[in-house]
Order: sequence, then C-alpha cells, then structure tokens
Amino acid sequence: MVKKIIQQETIVAIASAIVPNQGSIGIVRLSGVTALDITKKIFQPQGKPSWKSHQILYGYIQNPNTRQIIDEVLVLLMLSPRSFTREDVIEFHCHGGIIPVQQVLELCLESGARLAQGGEFTLRAFLNGRIDLTQAESIAEIIRAKSPQASHIALAGLQGKLAQPIRQMRHSLLDILAEVEARIDFEEDLPPLNEAQIKQDLEDHLVKVKHILGTKDQGELLRSGIKVAIVGRPNVGKSSLLNAWSKSDRAIVTPLPGTTRDVVESVLVVQGIPIQVLDTAGIRETEDTVEKIGVERSLKAVSQADLILFTIDASTGWTQEDDEIYQQIRDLNLILVINKIDIATADIIKYPTEIKEVVTTAVAINKGIEDLETAIVKTIQRGETTAQDLEIANNQRQAAALTRAKLALIQVEETIENQLPLDFWTIDLRIAIQALGEITGEDVTESVLDRIFSRFCIGK
Repeated sequence: MVKKIIQQETIVAIASAIVPNQGSIGIVRLSGVTALDITKKIFQPQGKPSWKSHQILYGYIQNPNTRQIIDEVLVLLMLSPRSFTREDVIEFHCHGGIIPVQQVLELCLESGARLAQGGEFTLRAFLNGRIDLTQAESIAEIIRAKSPQASHIALAGLQGKLAQPIRQMRHSLLDILAEVEARIDFEEDLPPLNEAQIKQDLEDHLVKVKHILGTKDQGELLRSGIKVAIVGRPNVGKSSLLNAWSKSDRAIVTPLPGTTRDVVESVLVVQGIPIQVLDTAGIRETEDTVEKIGVERSLKAVSQADLILFTIDASTGWTQEDDEIYQQIRDLNLILVINKIDIATADIIKYPTEIKEVVTTAVAINKGIEDLETAIVKTIQRGETTAQDLEIANNQRQAAALTRAKLALIQVEETIENQLPLDFWTIDLRIAIQALGEITGEDVTESVLDRIFSRFCIGK
C-alpha cells in the first residue's frame, strides 16, 4: 500500500540548509512521476533544451499565472531510473536565502506536488530497490556525524559494508532451512542431512554475528562521543585546562578561587572521538549563594559524565579538600590530572595508589595536553575495534536484531545437540533469518519503516 501511494505522488522539499546571509545556493528537490511536467510548467530555460537525463539547464523560475520571474536558477535533471529515488528527480539550484527557495517550493506545491515528509526521498530510494535499509540509516548517520571516523563508518555502511555480510548469512541460513524442510517433506527421497556441515556453518555464522554485535559500543562511541567532566577544588587550573585543551578562552581564568560559577562546555574531537568537555565550578563548602548553585551543578555534571578528569594542584599537593572530593567520585571512571607541575616544589606528588590513570600537566605552558588525550583514549577505548573495522552496527535497532539472531542460532545449535526433530530446527532458523532480514530491510514491517524515516530531516 505504501509503495503504491508513493509511486502515484510527486513530492517536493527544500533540500539544503537555509542560513540567512550565509548560503549562496538553496536547493529545492522534486521526485515523482510528474516532476518533469511541473518543471516544464514553472521553469523557462534559455535556448532549446533536450530535457534529457543528467543535464544542467540554465534559466528562470516563472509564475505560470502572472508570468512574474521568481529567480534565476540552474536545473539538474536526473530521470528514472538513474536517480537517487529511481523516479524522475529534479533539483532547482536557486540563490541562497529563504525567500527564493520558499517561492520556488510554493510554485511546485501549487503545480501539483505535495510537501515531502521527513526522510521520504530516502524511503522511496529504499522501496524502489535503490538502497537497502542499512544504507538508508547510514545516510542519516553521515548527516549526524560528529567526527571524521564516524563519517567514515557511516560512509562504509552506505557502500554496503555492513549489509553484505548480513545478506550473505541470511541467504546461507535460507539454504539450510530449505535443506531441512525438504527432509521433513521428502525424507525418503533424499539423502540424509550433512549434520556436521550444518553445525559448522551455524557456528561460523554465530561467530560473525557476535563479532558485528561486539562493535556496537565502539560504533556508538565514534558517533555520539563521550561526556568528560573536569572536576576539582577551586583554583587548581580546571578552566585553564579547558582553555589550553580547546585552544580558546571558553572559561574565565583568574587567581581568585570560585571564579567559575557554572558549568562551561566545549566540544572537541580526540583521535576521531567526539568529546563534550565540561569545566565545572570548584567543589567546596561555601556560603556564597551563586557559587553554591555552581557547586550543585558541578555534582550533577559529575553524575552524568562518562569520564572524570580529577584535577589537583601540584604546587600544593594532595590536600584534605582533594581527598573529600575523591571520596565522592572514587568509584567512577576517572583520570587523575596533576596540574601546575611547572611550579611544583616537590618531585613526587602523593596520591592514592589505587588510582591507575595519572597524567601530569602544566597547562599554563601547554604541557601535557597530548598525554592527557592519549590517556583519555586509552581509558574509554578498551577494545581494539577501530574505524578500520567497517562491519559496525550503526544503531540500537540493528543491534537488537543481531541479538535476536544470535540467540536463535544458539538455540538451533542446542536443538541439534539435543537431537530434537527437524521441525524444531526450523523454528529458530526462521527467527534468525527474519532478524537478519530486518537489518537490511528484506523482512521489515511498515511501522518499523515509519519509525526509522521519521527521524530524517525533510528534503533527505
């Protein structure tokens, strides 16, 4: 039903971000059976165009009723089936700014197109067989990427690096299921099953599923990054650390304790991992109402952070105040940052020996930042999965389907081991096949599609 409705309608949307006074080009995109007719109705080309696919035409958008010129544009023709949606796709490249693209959009709507829903262009590409579901989701991941590595992984997904092994496993399991069902229906006419080979194939698939599933956390890390909170007592150099690390003056720095009254944020990319750094107010007992609120927000930021940079002052050493703060955060994932080593009076700074990750810095002279980044990556990236491992589960939906496939394959192996009838084999084989099909879109419900594509922006 969805595919039939989609094929009967032509959709239109603004396909570029519109930022006032900053964009030189705005794009309006059409897709559908009447896209070319609508274009000919509102576009006046210069010269005598052939209207063949994959051409760029120059001319003017003109209101067909008033003959008023709306904008000077370039028109890109990408006709079926050689287009993203495998329908006729037309793009109007207008002057940047909201007024030209909005007027072109309105003319397309008045000429018979309807406004596209979020992700509908990509949905059509999927329904028309241009891409599979993992590739569609990878398009959204490319748009959302916060680091080069995240973009690299999403691009690999768009190229089919995840779908290919999933599809191969599914087809192999379908062959096994066919062999098993044939023995159920025609046992007397066929040779016995090669049980040993089937068990080996199932084990190979299980190993592969577990491998891809094991990349989920690393993929999430590279896409979304982590939240790091810089914590410590006042005047140990937390704000100076943020400024030196981000190469900016995000935080106010003075010799006066309690200068930072609120949580200051900065977003960095460290070895391909997005990191949201939070410079918190110095944690201490205070009667100052505003500073007290800052301390409360600092403690809240600590509770929400994935990693704590517990910062102390090397010139004063480990103090009673440091110990009081440490007792509150000792069970969290933390790195001890011993700052101001350039003015330390002692060669050895004492601290609890249970702290394993320790970095020394002198942020006033930009010393130790690289060591800190290395320690952060070492702490959060315990596994060795990297962006070179391109068979990475892109999201929770894919991970959930892989988990179902894994459990089903384990159950099939147990069924064979327990010498249960062949009918029992087919139950879990079908579950595994369906789960893998959900990942690529070969076996997916309309409600799942609605949920996936509703997260896309309009125009994509």
